[in-house]
Amino acid sequence: MTLNSLPGDLYHMQDLLDEREQEIVGRVRTFLEEKVAPIANDCWARAEFPFDLIPGYAELGVAGLPFEECPGERPSSLLTGFLAMDMARVDPSMATFFGVHSGLAMGSIGRCGSPEQRARWLPAMGRMEKIGAFALTEPEGGSDVALGLRTTARRDGDHWILNGAKRWIGNATFADLVVVWARDEDDGQVKGFVVGKDAPGFTATRIENKIALRTVQNADIVLEDCRVPEEDRLAEARSFRDTAAVLRRTRSGVAWQAVGVMLAAYEIARRYAIEREQFGRVIAEFQLVQDLLVRMLGNATASLGMVVRLAQLQDAGMYRDEHSALAKAYCTTRMREAVGWARELMAGNGIVLDYDIGRFVADAEALYSYEGTREINTLIVGRAATGHGAFV
Repeated sequence: MTLNSLPGDLYHMQDLLDEREQEIVGRVRTFLEEKVAPIANDCWARAEFPFDLIPGYAELGVAGLPFEECPGERPSSLLTGFLAMDMARVDPSMATFFGVHSGLAMGSIGRCGSPEQRARWLPAMGRMEKIGAFALTEPEGGSDVALGLRTTARRDGDHWILNGAKRWIGNATFADLVVVWARDEDDGQVKGFVVGKDAPGFTATRIENKIALRTVQNADIVLEDCRVPEEDRLAEARSFRDTAAVLRRTRSGVAWQAVGVMLAAYEIARRYAIEREQFGRVIAEFQLVQDLLVRMLGNATASLGMVVRLAQLQDAGMYRDEHSALAKAYCTTRMREAVGWARELMAGNGIVLDYDIGRFVADAEALYSYEGTREINTLIVGRAATGHGAFV
């Protein structure tokens, strides 16, 4: 099939997808526009998660595509990028839900699990019968997570005892499986554990009063002598380097999500400019309005070109930390500008959900911060460029 062109894809980047990939993206795009878009503002306003949509996401068959334990032909990085972009173009909250489940939780098990563990967990997660979460961030920590992780793990016979707290954990209020990262008291290394939602000593409490990604059910997690069987410790997670390998991949996904938000902002503002009249003319005829639209289009086009090349580097095995770090820092910064310009073009109408853009303005703030701040990603790129670290 041939995909309908997106208004913001000026250089027709989606034409780089092969026929099979275009069919998958088209199927996902139709689901998002028909099922997700009509309820996105309402769910966001009420901060409620649309659980009835999960079977629809499951039927798309895309959650397990990157993993050999799940059926289907393995996807290119370009395909997974376009899927992340399209999901964020309709609803960044649901894109985050899907990214946490498929990218962070399943990605941790796929990257760090033993063959037996991957076979045990990934097929059900691929079918979305089991939903995953990823618990790394802590209440008192953020960018210093590599050295500042306080959650501890202590070996006790055939079990591990976890103690500590986690914060901002997406999906954690309802996830069946939570990948928890903790520091081994014995050797000081960071290790990964898959914790069931009903595990004794595990408590997840929803974070209230958010102003961004309100549909996402973020939680505070408390671990009090939480017992985890040795068989549920991720066998190949031996240090924070393994955690970082998961984050390197998902950080690229956030850059793609940022492009999706920019495309949404451009589409919403363009449609508004064509329909809105002032001084007896549609405002699309005003030079300063066209200037804002072209700025948005430029940001989206430059960022889409960057993430497309990033996907090519991933598939060619030429992918390094600085590649995803630069994409995440650059694309989310350009995203922040683009949603601001869209809101500016729409004036007062831009601050109410009725006109859509307000949700994207708010959600952009979360994408700008998670998966590594601009400052930290800048230092990753700076270290690669100069050969000198400047983190502290």
